[in-house]
Amino acid sequence: MGIPNVRPGYRQITRRDTIFQERVDDAYKVKGKLPEPTACPQCSAVFQQGRWQWLPAPANAREHRCPACQRIQDNYPAGFLMLEGDFLREHHDEIMNLVQNFEKTKKSQYPLQRIMATEGQDNSLLITTTDIHLARGIGEAIHSAYQGNLDLQYNENENLLRAYWSR
Repeated sequence: MGIPNVRPGYRQITRRDTIFQERVDDAYKVKGKLPEPTACPQCSAVFQQGRWQWLPAPANAREHRCPACQRIQDNYPAGFLMLEGDFLREHHDEIMNLVQNFEKTKKSQYPLQRIMATEGQDNSLLITTTDIHLARGIGEAIHSAYQGNLDLQYNENENLLRAYWSR
């Protein structure tokens, strides 16, 4: 259960302080500017001042599904974080608390950063996210708290991040 090799179409990330620039051709990024205010009918996030925010929806708000809700509906994650190892099994509850608290903090600031699903088996856990930055942030938070090995692989063509942590 070591770190997997870099898959074709992905590049190895060696620096941990790099900020990913999202590609303009992201299919889930709204083309053009939405009229303000616009509210998501599913999660109630409001597009105002050029970004999605957690605000009360004004009475005159138009409706448009936010990119995170669209990804969740389509089951099309932007980030994949695979956690593996005996340490995960032994400290599962602690690690899950860290994951949930990290997501809660980020989601309160950035409504488009959400965990889509978590799927566990024996000594592994797959977390899928609506945003590459959330998957990376969770991986780095786990790495910072528990050490181990963290491998980040970013596919620019698909605006997709695959992160692997093991210990």
